Amino acid sequence: MNSTNARHGGVLLHLTSLPSDHGIGDLGRGAYRTADWISESALTLWQILPTGPTGYGNSPYAPRSSFAANELLIDLDALVEGGLLERGRVDDHPPFSPERVDFTRVRAYKMPLLMEAAEHFITADGTATSAYRHFCAANAHWLDDYALFQTLISHFGDSRWMSHWPAEYADRDEAALARFKDENALAIERWRVLQYFFDEQFTRFRCYVNGLGIRLIGDVPIFVAVDSCDTWQHRHLFKRDSAGTFTPVSGVPPDIFSSTGQYWGNPVYDWSALEKSGYTWWIDRIRRLFFLTDMVRFDHFKGLEATYEIPAHHPTAEHGTWVKTGGAALFDAIRSALGPLDIIAEDLGLMNDEVIALRDGNNFPGMKILQFGFTQTEEGAANYHDDFLPHNWGEPFVAYTGTHDNNTTLGWYRSLSAQEREMVCTYLGTGEEGVVKAMIRALMLSHARIAIIPMQDVLEKGEEARFNYPSSCNEENWSWRVKESELDSGHARELAHLVTISARDGVVVPSPES
Repeated sequence: MNSTNARHGGVLLHLTSLPSDHGIGDLGRGAYRTADWISESALTLWQILPTGPTGYGNSPYAPRSSFAANELLIDLDALVEGGLLERGRVDDHPPFSPERVDFTRVRAYKMPLLMEAAEHFITADGTATSAYRHFCAANAHWLDDYALFQTLISHFGDSRWMSHWPAEYADRDEAALARFKDENALAIERWRVLQYFFDEQFTRFRCYVNGLGIRLIGDVPIFVAVDSCDTWQHRHLFKRDSAGTFTPVSGVPPDIFSSTGQYWGNPVYDWSALEKSGYTWWIDRIRRLFFLTDMVRFDHFKGLEATYEIPAHHPTAEHGTWVKTGGAALFDAIRSALGPLDIIAEDLGLMNDEVIALRDGNNFPGMKILQFGFTQTEEGAANYHDDFLPHNWGEPFVAYTGTHDNNTTLGWYRSLSAQEREMVCTYLGTGEEGVVKAMIRALMLSHARIAIIPMQDVLEKGEEARFNYPSSCNEENWSWRVKESELDSGHARELAHLVTISARDGVVVPSPES
């Protein structure tokens, strides 16, 4: 996409947010209905956010594996149609809310059914099929350890392998793991089968979406969770102290938003170890993502130029240091192995010349957030000529009204001071009742090559529909869902009109020289 001057419009909507009868969005009928609605809207991009298996906190940006998929995204109806589950078992579910995911109730209902279907697949000799054998062989470098890891989590009742597992399992003693595999072969195989179910369903889904002229945008959480299979399997790729503890950890320093900074706590990469390995883990990770999606956004792109490292024993992020990383060499290695790829750099926050050089040197588009354009300086004067206002945007950017980490546009507007609200309305040339639509229109008419609208903004939802509050962990985060009735033709027609007048139909426009 970087090599053309085509303009695109898209929607940001996580797969767990899709309509479904089973308490959480999945790859079933609701996913296909949503794809049809996006096509009706004339949009050509669908940003789906990370799809990895989530743990404590339900965050897709802290998955238990950088390669595996969230098993809760598997469509149960397809398993019924495949003869692996009985219809009555699937239909006997709690009265789930169509507007929120209750992750605890969904797991309690859905995981036993998924395990039952996987066991039926195994006992029916499904594991002997060439398709399953090919999947397992092609993905063995992550699949085998992931299936073992999840089985160990179930066995010990905790994902914190470094502190809550016996040493022989935490330290990957070969004899102990061999015994465990022999004693838990069926349980381990079930986890492999579930990943196969996902791949089969997602491949069909992506083919359908691409057939409508829509491309999927995936996401790379730059760091991995401390209690992930990645750290357990590849601990040598992360910085550790003499006792084997992951320290330092990641975050960002204090700023005008937080006097103590943000303490994320993720392990940070040992870039010398990555270099010695030929960046194989990263290359495999990106290859996997591009098997699933057409474009990929790198979260916290700044961290590939320098990482803010905090001593793990510190309670806040005030005393960290910036340490240079190996992003340039990493992208050279990825390009050498996989060729040119459509990558978006999440270049928000702490930018410097080195980050810009890394982004532009690789021809990655950066990001613009329209909400950020209406911030105020510390003196209180409006930043009317801010880089985040659309009249200052150039073409090589992906522009958003807001991201998954922002308030909805309506919720954001309602939180502003009277002076700030007046500034927004004056800039957009609208009254208060038309702010959201005017923001979307300004976004679509901007010079930015790609414009992405969160689904909550399409529907003009308030703060109650916010998807995530950064640096917080609660049941509201990541739980918002769109109702099927909201995927209506009225919204689709409005978007299709904007696509037409902004020439965001994905068609390449001939350059004046041609």
